[in-house]
Amino acid sequence: MNWLFKEEPSNYSYDAFAKDKKTVWSGVRNPVAQRNLRSVKKGDRIFYYHTGDEKAVVGIAKAACDAYTDPDDATGKAHVVDIVPAKKLKRAVTLKEIKADPFFKDFDLVRISRLSVMPVSDPQWTRIEKRAEQA
Repeated sequence: MNWLFKEEPSNYSYDAFAKDKKTVWSGVRNPVAQRNLRSVKKGDRIFYYHTGDEKAVVGIAKAACDAYTDPDDATGKAHVVDIVPAKKLKRAVTLKEIKADPFFKDFDLVRISRLSVMPVSDPQWTRIEKRAEQA
């Protein structure tokens, strides 16, 4: 599977993540985002998306393990996943670019913009990766 994880760059940028070499993706509380996070499996590809003023896919990460119960959640309902950086994109792909392409009309990033963890289909993944390679 492929995913898109959102983060405010002032909170935890892709560069900080790459420097750390690994992080626990936690703090997701939205029920739909949590359901998506629970589905993450070891080896899944993840687009790292900067929210806020940037609004762009900036890098790629991989799930280092299957999602697991958040040890800091007393209810036992929340899940987290360990992720590792794979590569920074050659060029950030902006939300504006994605919205301008009719191909992405059904993409959750366009339809449910507040969702912090969402699936990305293989064709969507390929198209975003190709855009990142264009100057």
